[in-house]
Amino acid sequence: MGDLLRLSAPAATPSTPTSSAPAPLAPASGPHAPAAREPLFREASGRVLRRHRQERGERLAETAARAGVSLPYLSEVERGVKEPSSEVLSAVAGALGLTLLDLTTEVARDLRAAQQAATRPRGTLALAA
Repeated sequence: MGDLLRLSAPAATPSTPTSSAPAPLAPASGPHAPAAREPLFREASGRVLRRHRQERGERLAETAARAGVSLPYLSEVERGVKEPSSEVLSAVAGALGLTLLDLTTEVARDLRAAQQAATRPRGTLALAA
């Protein structure tokens, strides 16, 4: 049929503000549709940290104080906006009773599940008898 035409966004100028958060991708369909964006490690680790904090019934301020990081920074880490250092990840994980091994193992599990969900066939499946 037709060819796909990819248009790039205009380059940011000094007067144009840029966002550090990734822009959402519009769903595409058809045989030439690009694959879904793979989650970033910072996004997956933020979700795991937030899940553990919420399971403990803690507020951001409590966890941030124990970890020695600011409340706004921890919020950005949990939302996957900031790329925390290994020291920050260790401090926040420790404040939640996790080791870095616990954190990375759980992040890897979540990334594997997301990858498997993305590769599952979608739509109607007809089986021949």
